[in-house]
Amino acid sequence: MRHVMKSAVIGLILGFSVGCGSITRYLLPVDEFDLAAYLGTWYEVAKLDNSFERGLTHTRTQYSVDDDGSIKVINSGWSEESHQWKEAIGRAKLAKEENVGHLHVSFSGPFYGSYVVFYLEDDYSTAMVASGVDQFWLLSRTNTLPEHKMEKYLRIAEQAGFSPEQMIFPFE
Repeated sequence: MRHVMKSAVIGLILGFSVGCGSITRYLLPVDEFDLAAYLGTWYEVAKLDNSFERGLTHTRTQYSVDDDGSIKVINSGWSEESHQWKEAIGRAKLAKEENVGHLHVSFSGPFYGSYVVFYLEDDYSTAMVASGVDQFWLLSRTNTLPEHKMEKYLRIAEQAGFSPEQMIFPFE
């Protein structure tokens, strides 16, 4: 019984590790990434539904450098059900070189998920991020985008394998 339980735990850890790392096979992180320019507030103007943000509107993410030098991540959104802001605080670290848009993010202890910035405007006004093949966010420094820009970004997302028909628009 102990052997079976140990094998199951090892299998779960390996499966999680492979799932987190596999995104780089499908989407390449941007290079010439400047973490300092990426810090600040990002609004989730489009995303695929995910369990940890389900039911939240007006979702946003804030990145800052903590006193210990780590990257603090605060995800927040408005819950219509409870009529209050919900918040999750996590940590991030660069996955590889400093100038590559690939981070590892954790909201639950030692387990980190892959977070790949695969599209980024030169002025850091808009970014597209994936975590696995089923998690996608279109981020902007503003909570709305002009229609022509939204169409452009949704085309890029679709070319990357994400279906705009399945997306949620938290600020509409």
